[in-house]
Formats: sequence, structure tokens, C-alpha cells
Amino acid sequence: MSNKPFIFKQFKINQDQCAMKIGTDAVLLGAWASVNQQPFSVLDIGSGTGVLALMIAQRCPAEVIDALEIDDKAYEQCVDNFEQSDWGDRLFCYHAALEEFVNEIEDQYDLIVCNPPFYSEDYKTNDDTRDLARFQDALPFEHLISGVSKLLSENGVFTVIIPYKEETRFIKLASQEKLYLNRTLHVKGNPSSEVKRSILEFSFRESGTKNSTLTIENQRHDYTEDYINLTKDFYLKM
Repeated sequence: MSNKPFIFKQFKINQDQCAMKIGTDAVLLGAWASVNQQPFSVLDIGSGTGVLALMIAQRCPAEVIDALEIDDKAYEQCVDNFEQSDWGDRLFCYHAALEEFVNEIEDQYDLIVCNPPFYSEDYKTNDDTRDLARFQDALPFEHLISGVSKLLSENGVFTVIIPYKEETRFIKLASQEKLYLNRTLHVKGNPSSEVKRSILEFSFRESGTKNSTLTIENQRHDYTEDYINLTKDFYLKM
């Protein structure tokens, strides 16, 4: 994975201090998360480089865009990326764990986004920082959903990207906190591959679920029109 800065159309991400580099998952989530409700306040849980918060800042005029990051180096890099952007006055990163943050803050947010740690398998690498970023025990889904249920405003929206195989369990856990599924996007690498990711949108409102599928490539480096249309405001070469 590259330590080089990642250059988007309207901002730059330095990532040499972050275990998790810029990836397709974060860009998909940042581009797909709905801002139609014109959120006043946004929270990015587990911000890492800050890319999600920066994408939301580019897409909407929300006055408060907060980020939450537990890792020391990632926190410092996130703050630096915020300060170097055109939206530094609207962006703020807290150095805290979600549980700590929930207990200390009284604010609620109109949009919450999260690209959480994925791997629940019982193995780890020798890189503790990367493990913290990648393994689910650093932020179990139960803790994430419980925190979101307390931080989300009455009419707010929560959007998350997870492995497709975890979708049913995640939706069930969310429903226990009265968070209901409103939209889904199933992501495939190419037309013949299986669905690998689910991007899910929840709110406290029960409604019918709108389902859609996105295929990233027709074949290697030949991106689909849907993927280009979703990400073209961000990627330099789209």
C-alpha cells in the first residue's frame, strides 16, 4: 500500500502515518452517502485519514463536520489533512474512542458515516496499528450501532459499508436499536464476481428499502459508467 499522498480533485490526503490507506470502500461510501436531507451536522466514526469527512465537506455545506479517531498517528494526520483543505473551518477531529465520545458529548448528528474495521476472523498480523484499523474487535458492530443510536438525530441518517456476508447480522443488530434499513448498495468487482460489499443506510423511520447494485469494472481497468458517475467528482482520472 502506498504512503504517497492521494490527490483528489478538490483536496489532498496524506496517509503515511495511517495504517489503512485510501481505498475503494471509503470513496464509494463518501460518494454514495445521502446528503439530500441537507445535514447541519455530520460525524465520521473511525476517520483514519479523514477522507470521508472531506468528501462530505466537498459535497454539502454542513456547518459541523466532526471526525472520531482513536489511533494517535492517524488522529494527527487527520487533523493535518483537515487543516490543509479548503473546509478546515468546518472540520474537527476528536481523539477518542466511540464509547468515550458517546459518554461525554451531548450533541447529535444529522448524518453519521462509518467505514468500520472488517475482519472478524481469528488471526492477526504483527502490525498492531494495522490490526486496530482492520479487525472488528477494535470496534465491534454492537458497540458501533449502540453508539450511533445515541448520537443520531431524530431525522438523521446513518450510512456504513460492511462485508456483504455480515449484512444480515448487521441489519438485525440495527433493528434492535430501532434503526431501520432504508437503502442498500451491493458492490461487485466485475459482472461475474460475487457481491463483496454492502453499503447500508439506516434511520429511525421505517420505510420500504431501496436496493441497487454497483459493478466497479467491466474488466480490468475498464470502469463501468455507474462507477464513473458515482466517483467522478473525486477521482482525478474519472
